[in-house]
Amino acid sequence: MGLYGGLTVAGIHTKKDLKENEKILDFMSSTELIANLFRISQTEEKLKKDGISTADAANEVHFIVRSEVRGTIKRVGGTLPEEMPTPTRSITEIEREQIKQLKNSKNKLMLDE
Repeated sequence: MGLYGGLTVAGIHTKKDLKENEKILDFMSSTELIANLFRISQTEEKLKKDGISTADAANEVHFIVRSEVRGTIKRVGGTLPEEMPTPTRSITEIEREQIKQLKNSKNKLMLDE
């Protein structure tokens, strides 16, 4: 909620015009995904560094870090996550398409090497 200005999961779905069964992470631009990964990594580091062990304390740390990341985006003049355009296709759809193209390619690749 902190990174998205207080929006809940349902609110993000509405703002990004996603269906209930569509995953928010599957419809993020690279910039939005990076902001979320940064938030996750910094929260994890702070939880470890501060020895946080209770759920209430962990939730507070999560909210503080999310708010700080959002504040940084604002200060540098970036686009806030909820204002970023929603990709028209999910990452899962793009991945399936790419794998299909590779399988049908004349230049066969070893996908598991």
